[in-house]
Amino acid sequence: MHHTVKLALGSVAVGCVVLGLKSLAYWMTGSVALLSDALESIINIVAAGAAVVALRVAAMPADRNHPFGHGKAEYFSSVLEGILIVIAALAIIREAWFSLFDLKPIAAPVAGLAFNGLASLLNGLWAFVLLRSGRRLRSLALIADGKHLLADVVTSAGVFAGVVLVSLTGWLILDPIIAFLVALNIVWSGWGLVRESVGGLMDESLPTDELDRIRRVIFEHAEGAYQAHDLRTRHAGRQTFIEFHLVVSGDLPVRTAHGICDRLESALQKAVPNCRVTIHVEPEHKAKQSDVYIA
Repeated sequence: MHHTVKLALGSVAVGCVVLGLKSLAYWMTGSVALLSDALESIINIVAAGAAVVALRVAAMPADRNHPFGHGKAEYFSSVLEGILIVIAALAIIREAWFSLFDLKPIAAPVAGLAFNGLASLLNGLWAFVLLRSGRRLRSLALIADGKHLLADVVTSAGVFAGVVLVSLTGWLILDPIIAFLVALNIVWSGWGLVRESVGGLMDESLPTDELDRIRRVIFEHAEGAYQAHDLRTRHAGRQTFIEFHLVVSGDLPVRTAHGICDRLESALQKAVPNCRVTIHVEPEHKAKQSDVYIA
């Protein structure tokens, strides 16, 4: 079993524990703000389950029908997670709206907040694990799950402070207002996930700093060539695809041109983990007034 799948399964387990703790906090207090926090945990579990499926598919090797691999399956998982987050926000808004007309005092706030705080601590620790592992393994699904949990921790901190304020002041209307604010924060988090995932599905180019690093590697290891141009890049799950045209002398032997390409491919694979490089060799009359000049 791939390490990313194990981490996603860990997210399901952590999500179940967190949901139990937050549900207990709501049951003890009756706070609609704490209910909103618990509802988001349900989405965390569903999203983690979807990530398990997506990561298992993404780990499959390339085949005849998918010659570039299955890495984009992770983007579908992230889009689904973003949609589920929005659904959770709508459910929270519904609960908060009805509670505005039926304000109730918060019972046992200390015990309830203690369980909610424990759940938030567990979420925060696991978010750190997911973000660190996701960046190391270049897994969008794990990074998205980690960012979602981190947003959940921030939300829980706001809920915690709000419930404390309600208990100290007796202003019961603050409880549903806090739930509304939680919902807005969740919608923002969901939109960010969807936007990032759609960018991957639309073959969005790598960030500028990564493109500059790739150009620098090409410049430093393309001795014997004239120019590299039409650099194109994209992500697909853990893989990065790099493609460019390499201009060489029309009289250069094929063996020598191939050796330059091998050297470039090796250097790029060291600089950009899990990358697949495609180089189109062209004669000097194909040179352009742009991109990387070697000589």
